[in-house]
Amino acid sequence: MANIADVTREYFAALANGVTGESLAAFYHPEIVQEELPNRLMPAGARRNLAQILDAAASGQRVMSTQRYEIDRIIADGDQVAVEFRWIGTLAISLGTLEPGAEMRGRFASFLEFRDGRIISQRSYDCFEPW
Repeated sequence: MANIADVTREYFAALANGVTGESLAAFYHPEIVQEELPNRLMPAGARRNLAQILDAAASGQRVMSTQRYEIDRIIADGDQVAVEFRWIGTLAISLGTLEPGAEMRGRFASFLEFRDGRIISQRSYDCFEPW
């Protein structure tokens, strides 16, 4: 079984590289539940299953031309991981007052739970810098 801290790093590298579809699905357990707590982009938050996660990833590729994930720390305990990271995204389209090419930034924390080496639960707290 792979070290879950290493799998977490691979997962965030895949997100940064724009992986979608089956390549992204490989990180998730079929019963994944992803919860995004309320934030500036998702005021009501979101709760997604695997199909919804994959749809959101594909949609995100149309919105962002690039994304970077700079991991500040990973804490692994048993089958759970806490990861704190900085996110930098470059817009491919206009969003609110931002034009294509503008950068969005944020500091995020995600809590992942693994089953059978794959993510079964992800809860994210997204804190965007002002724009």
